[in-house]
Amino acid sequence: MFSKKQESTKIDHQQRELIEYAQLRVKKKKNLFRHFVIFLAGAILLIILNLILDFGKDFRPFNVDWFVWAILIWFFIFLVHFLNVFLINVFMDKKWEHEQIDKLVAQQKARIAELKDRVEKENPPPEQRKSPFISPNRPLNQ
Repeated sequence: MFSKKQESTKIDHQQRELIEYAQLRVKKKKNLFRHFVIFLAGAILLIILNLILDFGKDFRPFNVDWFVWAILIWFFIFLVHFLNVFLINVFMDKKWEHEQIDKLVAQQKARIAELKDRVEKENPPPEQRKSPFISPNRPLNQ
């Protein structure tokens, strides 16, 4: 009688998709930040290994210390990760995914219809006619 009206907490399909997409974006940005921190720590470690501990002091490809090449390669990988998170995923969002799925489904339906028409042309169904054989529903003594 005096119960409070409970509000519905149902989330429709579109809201759920938006929430899941936002969670995915946050996760990607979080992983990018984690990659950046590991990159900085790794670069400092490589510099310390080479300059202070003299590790690989004699290895100098193209007259440049090896750690510089390692850091440049790692930076390139980080840059690709950065572009993937902030540039490519902005253009290829959920809307783009749904458009691509709809496009592929339409192509598949068109291909199925084309194959169905081809099969019907190559193998037309037999005409409906009475068989001279005994029908399985008809008794044998007739």
